Amino acid sequence: MGNDGCDQVNEENRSQNGEMQLKRTIGYFEGASFIVGTIVGAGIFVSPTGVLKYSLLNVGVALIIWTACGIVSLMGALCYAELGTALPLSGGEYSHIKRALGSPLAFIFLWTAVFNKPASNAARALLFAEYATKPFYGECPVPDVLKKSLALAVLWCLGILNGRSVKMAAWVQTVFTVLKMMALSVIAVGGIVLLIRGRKENVARFENAFGSEIPDAAQVAEAFYQGLYAYGGWWSLNYLSEEVKNPSRNIPLTVMTTLPSITVFYLLVNISYLTVLTPKEVVSSVAVAVTWADRVIPSVAWIIPASVAISIFGALNSSVFTLGRLTYAGSQSGHLPTIVSMLNVHHWTPAPAMIFSTVIASIFIIPSDLIALTNYFGFSVWLMIGLTCTSLIVLRYREPNLHRPYKVFLPVAFGMVAISLFLVLAPIVWSPKVQYIYASIFMLGGLLLYVPFVHFKIHFAFIDKITCYLQLLLEVSPPHYKSE
Repeated sequence: MGNDGCDQVNEENRSQNGEMQLKRTIGYFEGASFIVGTIVGAGIFVSPTGVLKYSLLNVGVALIIWTACGIVSLMGALCYAELGTALPLSGGEYSHIKRALGSPLAFIFLWTAVFNKPASNAARALLFAEYATKPFYGECPVPDVLKKSLALAVLWCLGILNGRSVKMAAWVQTVFTVLKMMALSVIAVGGIVLLIRGRKENVARFENAFGSEIPDAAQVAEAFYQGLYAYGGWWSLNYLSEEVKNPSRNIPLTVMTTLPSITVFYLLVNISYLTVLTPKEVVSSVAVAVTWADRVIPSVAWIIPASVAISIFGALNSSVFTLGRLTYAGSQSGHLPTIVSMLNVHHWTPAPAMIFSTVIASIFIIPSDLIALTNYFGFSVWLMIGLTCTSLIVLRYREPNLHRPYKVFLPVAFGMVAISLFLVLAPIVWSPKVQYIYASIFMLGGLLLYVPFVHFKIHFAFIDKITCYLQLLLEVSPPHYKSE
């Protein structure tokens, strides 16, 4: 680095603490909590209307689409499980795309994610603030300053927590995942009880499930898109691969148990909603779970809004954790400033990466209108999933001797590539907007930074001085891995 003081600190840290690297502290239960906690956010509680709306209120078609979305998510997660066990590295898709498809594509993914994922975290933090403060204001709107202040406070609390202790972050994730699943269980069991009682108006909607108009192909595709959004987050475990205990066993096992469980829960919760509410009421409700609670458990209906806030908090914690690993991996590859790849010398956590991603998310919260821009980056998520599954196929043929503790059935990977391509093109073809062009230009614009600073390695001396000062201030040191 060219700074004797910083180099001396690095050597002292290594000699005192051994090899500076991320620790494997995430077991099966913690991994399952991260996947469930990321997938199950506010959507299933607040507004599971998209699938039913585009299914033309056809209950049977809607439930089939929910099931199909769960199967597609499981297919994708199994593809990621092979990559995560063969290449147990932090960074998820970024690391796999870089290995198989090259540094430029990986940089475009990182460039897009560093813009899109913090904006998503900002949106979650604002939504949490909305639900956490709403009970104190009743029908009155919550002051914007209060919402933004609480959102910033929550964001920084989670950023600091994740930067200080992986075990504590995993513990928080586990607790909030259990709480949100308990709330979902209340809704699911409540629906089953009402069905068993067999009131005519409750059962009739399922006896004639396919009686309504059948949607056309475009509407089914749109409903499918809405359903897959509710399953978003199944890829989160790959960001933690470097910290998972016995990844060869725990990553596939976690995927194979959590995704089917979430699919069953989603089906039961939707059945419960439709047992109590008509399809029209579901589609017109702003918060379906709250409407359900007012009908079924009016005396303790406050449990559901509280559960929504808990659910959002757990999803935000998981997203903050995984985003830190992404920026950490990008910095290790030279795609972000060096300081972002360093670990705290006391806790061996990527504290600078957590600070970096939290600062960007905070910028989005202050002028929250910016968050709306990221809605047009939805297609980029499936573009990167498609590239990741393509990476699996490429590595199968290019590196056949790579040790793969788990191998997915190869046609599953080809199927995911085809589905991803369809989901990338669908919103652009059906509802073309100029914003999609801007989003594409922004993604490709990352190459304007890649060419000079990564490919040609243009470097400024003052950056080394800033890095050294930050290193001493934050008490961080570069990771150091034993040679194989």
